[in-house]
Amino acid sequence: MNQDPGLQPERTLLAWRRTALAVTVVALLTIRMVLQRNLADIPLIAPAVVGWLTMVAMVYRQRAAIAAGRPVASSRMLPLAALVAVGYTGLGLALILS
Repeated sequence: MNQDPGLQPERTLLAWRRTALAVTVVALLTIRMVLQRNLADIPLIAPAVVGWLTMVAMVYRQRAAIAAGRPVASSRMLPLAALVAVGYTGLGLALILS
């Protein structure tokens, strides 16, 4: 018997997309801040881009899993998303203190 998952997969995907959008905004603001303030902080752009790419890759993986109708391995994705968030916190502190 097939169970109707309802709108839960769609809501989950929308939540991941909102998170990716927030990370995109933070990455762009980080790049803008570094380029306007101090060119010595240019190495801080790399972690911002890596965090953004990681989040975008997770969103695409989530979307593919939902489209295929298979369960999503959140046990690996959630800690990675948390790591990206902590990394952005560290990046923000580095920018503020520099």
